Amino acid sequence: MKKIIYKSSLLLLTVLVAAGCKKNFVNPNASTADQVFSNAKGMMGVAVGIQRNYSLNVVYGLTNATGLITNETILINVGNVSEAQFASGGGTVDNSNALLLNIWASASKCIYDANRVITAAGGLADKGYASGLIGYASIIKALSIGAQSMYWENVPDVIGTATTTFISRSQGFAKAIATIDNALATIATTPLSATFLTDLPVAGIDIVNTLQALKARYALFAGNYATALAAANAVDLTKASWFGYDAAVPNPIFQAVTSTNNVYQPVDSTLGLPLGIRPALNDGRVPFYTVINMVAAPRFRLNGFWNAATRKIPVYFPNEMRLIRAECLLRQTSPDAAAAQVLIDGVLKQNPATDPLGVGANIATGYTGASDVASLLVEVYRNRCIEMYLSGHKLEDMRRFGRPLTERKRNFFPYPINERNNNPNTPADPTF
Repeated sequence: MKKIIYKSSLLLLTVLVAAGCKKNFVNPNASTADQVFSNAKGMMGVAVGIQRNYSLNVVYGLTNATGLITNETILINVGNVSEAQFASGGGTVDNSNALLLNIWASASKCIYDANRVITAAGGLADKGYASGLIGYASIIKALSIGAQSMYWENVPDVIGTATTTFISRSQGFAKAIATIDNALATIATTPLSATFLTDLPVAGIDIVNTLQALKARYALFAGNYATALAAANAVDLTKASWFGYDAAVPNPIFQAVTSTNNVYQPVDSTLGLPLGIRPALNDGRVPFYTVINMVAAPRFRLNGFWNAATRKIPVYFPNEMRLIRAECLLRQTSPDAAAAQVLIDGVLKQNPATDPLGVGANIATGYTGASDVASLLVEVYRNRCIEMYLSGHKLEDMRRFGRPLTERKRNFFPYPINERNNNPNTPADPTF
């Protein structure tokens, strides 16, 4: 396992250990927390650090764990102990799994730091700059709450309290949506200032579109279809938001997985889907996400958003919004199958050249199956799995669409041993 994926967890654990010591060692050259959170540029630095933590650690963990547990990928080296547990599934995935600990600890650290930025930004005199910081930090906070809510049946209610109580995952999604609503309301009152946009060193994050896209995502997961539909309709599908990487901070999946061929690789051109819902032979998304190696096994290798150290990873997918809209139309009290099919056709006919992410099935005939609600829901699920391959959402989708348990190796995950040992309120682990 590459060291990069554990840096934030080790940093967090170091902080926790240091907090238990009686002596405090102060670096006279370092800024204090009060200094950092008393000015806009200090808070900007913290916010950028939060995104880096999430994009290196949580993104990496969700991709690894979900891919192996839902059969999107195959394990290459059983010496990668955490990944080997996910590849086996069931009770093999235990409380000591380092990858799970990294997701839990990194997401918790992101939420804690984002809360500090959001609170402190409210006191800034430049309300347009404050709106930007609140929106930016709220994106990573919502993503982090969403990550925990997708993996665990219950999530911490308050981050930063050693013996916090837990709330249900549905309440977790509601908390993520409330965070987004607060940011959107703040920005509506005072739009982002030009100074904030100039100071923002992270290119590629469209704050308002991303907030709406994440609201649509988590409202869908919570079963609030009217809210999800309205938010998805508010997203500009010509825009994209990215987690960017460079030589100093490389794409973690490329660095640890693609470049080494020592962790996992795509299962094959089926992308892990069973008979009946596999990608069509002419689906352009398969060669986007995979590439054939004619020299050495395995034959199928990662491509897509993980084929270079500086390759960007999307925060959301424009076609994810079309599929959310289609699903909401099909699940509402009076389903609108015809409108949903138009949206599905839009995804299937998408030319990669016209997609902001460069993803496209490019199937001219579009959808040719049955037009009843049940069949169209299966088509939505199928396209989510292909369009958003290895995005970390497939396990959530499997539960929501009622896919057979035989298609996945676990339903929810055990709570990390550190949480269980330190918090008596930690819930019981799930059986599967």
